[in-house]
Parts: sequence; structure tokens; C-alpha cells
Amino acid sequence: MSVLFNHGIRHDICGRNPIRLVRQSAKRRKIPAILSVPDIQKLLPALPLRERTLVLLDVGTGLRMSELFALKWRDVNFRAREISVTRSIVFQVVGPCKTEASQKSIPLDSYLARTLREWRKHTKYRAPDDWVFASPASCGRRPYWAQSIMRNLIRPAAVELGITEHVGWHTFRHTYSSLLRATGADIKVMQELLRHASSRVTLDTYTQAVTLHKRRAQSDVIRLFRTSTPCGG
Repeated sequence: MSVLFNHGIRHDICGRNPIRLVRQSAKRRKIPAILSVPDIQKLLPALPLRERTLVLLDVGTGLRMSELFALKWRDVNFRAREISVTRSIVFQVVGPCKTEASQKSIPLDSYLARTLREWRKHTKYRAPDDWVFASPASCGRRPYWAQSIMRNLIRPAAVELGITEHVGWHTFRHTYSSLLRATGADIKVMQELLRHASSRVTLDTYTQAVTLHKRRAQSDVIRLFRTSTPCGG
């Protein structure tokens, strides 16, 4: 199509090539935003129970927005401490997960489990086939609108707290990925937790080193020079 429009420009049939505006590469044009641990520690207690549960579950599991809001209570196995990711929901339309690799169980940390139990006591939609984040506006037939909660509640809270990064649902997935790497998680373990088809996706697309750890890594190298070089050398 791009070649066709260029041909049209050469022959004065059209004035521009609109295909140039189409993203044609999988390479990211900007570095994804991530939150620091202090940012997360500030944000969580500032949120009401529903939003706090959503953010903690997202930043603690790396679930995609479509997967997070597609969870049903039967997907949460409190005894085995696992969450089964089997579906996604986009614009209130339920469908399969993004990839086959996405349809895997993920661990449920005990702290996350306690938070989910607290939320289950709070919501009136707690049957196995109910959405975990069912919306009362639809009498529980559909989950909440994710972007509405982000735009009207979570993002304004972050701004009020002085968090400078632009916060979105995918910010929490990127943060989870980067913090996994920062805490020394094996890349294969990261791939499994993020449910990527390959470890290359995990490395190239999602993982950024946290600044503190960059400084430490650099200092470790400099320290080699300082301890091995004689004074005045």
C-alpha cells in the first residue's frame, strides 16, 4: 500500500502517503513507564478497597487489563494458591487470551490471597461464576469498565500523590516485569510468570532495569578498578 501511494504522489494523483502514519514495526517508539517501589507504597493505601485490590493484583501478578477484569471467582484457587487465566474481556466482549502461552495458571501470593478474600467479603457478587470485579450497574452480569476506573479514580490519585509517571493498566505489568528482574528472578521464570511465548519477548519488550540497580551494577564494576589499581597508578 505504501508503494502504491508513493506511485500516486509521483503522478500527482494524491498529495500524501497516509500509510506512513501506520505503525509498521513491532519495535516500541518509547520506553514503557514503570513505577518505583516507593510510588507503589504511596499509591496503594491512598486507594479505596476496590481500586487497591485491582492495583495490588495487577502489579503483583502482571495480568493484562483484559485478563484482570475477565477473572471469575472459580478461576481463583485459594487452597492451591493459584489463579487460572483462561479468558480476556475487551469492550465487554469475552474472548480467548492474547496467546496460547497466556492461558496458564499463575501463583497467588498469600498477601494477594488475603486481599482478594477481603474484597470477596465486600462485594455481593461472590459466587463461583461471578466476575471477581462484577459491576452493580449491570447487576453483576458484566465486570467494571477498566478504563473508567483508571481515568476517574486511580490516575487522579497518582497525580495527587505527586507520581510523575503516566499511570495506566499496562504500567503495572511493566512494573511487575522490571521488579522481577530487579529482585534477581531467572529469565525463564519471568517468562512463565508473564506468560510470554519466548524469553526474548520478556527481555526485549518488557524488562527495564531499575535505576537503583543500574547504579549498583555500575558501582560494582568501578569497585573492581578501585580495589585492583595501586595508589597513584
